[in-house]
Amino acid sequence: MSRPVVYLTRRLPAAAMAILEAACTVTLWDETERPVPREVLLRGVAGAEGLLSLLTDRVDAELLAAAPRLRVVANMAVGYDNIDVPACSARGILVTNTPGVLTETTADLAWALLLAAARRIVEGQKLIEAGGWGPWHPLQLVGVDVHGATLGVVGAGRIGAAVLRRGRGFAMRLCYHNRHPTPALEAETGARYLPFDELLQTSDFVVVTVPLSAETRGMFGAREFALMRETAVFVNVARGPVVREADLVAALHAGRPRAAGLDVFEHEPIGPAHPLLALANCVCVPHIGSATVATRTRMATLAAENLVATLSGQPPLNPVNAPPPAPSQG
Repeated sequence: MSRPVVYLTRRLPAAAMAILEAACTVTLWDETERPVPREVLLRGVAGAEGLLSLLTDRVDAELLAAAPRLRVVANMAVGYDNIDVPACSARGILVTNTPGVLTETTADLAWALLLAAARRIVEGQKLIEAGGWGPWHPLQLVGVDVHGATLGVVGAGRIGAAVLRRGRGFAMRLCYHNRHPTPALEAETGARYLPFDELLQTSDFVVVTVPLSAETRGMFGAREFALMRETAVFVNVARGPVVREADLVAALHAGRPRAAGLDVFEHEPIGPAHPLLALANCVCVPHIGSATVATRTRMATLAAENLVATLSGQPPLNPVNAPPPAPSQG
């Protein structure tokens, strides 16, 4: 019996490669850092029944037309805004993702950004590197307290809940905004549901963990930043397009919010001339929310398991869609 052909858009950790190679004929863009060029990807999927993709790989009508045998797209990410899911469903192609495995790691990163921005950690290191650390004085690099402050999380999914849980260790007042109140989250964390504007007006720290959708795209702009406290810290570990970046630059220049910590950006990657990098009150990192050895390995193995299960006729662990059955032959 022939083995299904799968295409990988990047070389994965050894554990994930072993899962795929045991069940499939693997073809791939044999790089770990450089993205697969579009023309190479279109050629690579021509005979593939499975595609293991990253967020940087656009799975759209053009790609689907180039892959007539495709049965499954396994995205190595929680998000899947790089994939035209309705187009996949229309062709009977299953889409899977990797939720859950990066929840705690991404929440850790949200807190790293929160603390770094609040206590001006990056500014402090740059001051030393520039030879500017002189005699101690009372107002040198003063930041804002985290303990006992009010933490507001926008988006009460897995990652948002994990961010809130960590806030209890800092004796914070916890609140959240979601499309609907979540009683189970309130019972677990003691967090209060607040309307969006009220959360922005009352929170000392605003952490964004919403998925990217038509509803959330651009949800943070000039109006929303103007509602925040002058002492507030804004953290985004969701998706870059949730924020209107030009408005955030202007708001940080004006000092409302006081500071920001960002893992994601409107257009990635950003370069050294990006205006956010010129701001002392903005901490920027290159989309590393899930970047630990254990988490990235588990993401890769879960994507591989989803792909192999689907091609073996088994239900995958993490389906995104439920495509119609393929039409019968004859």
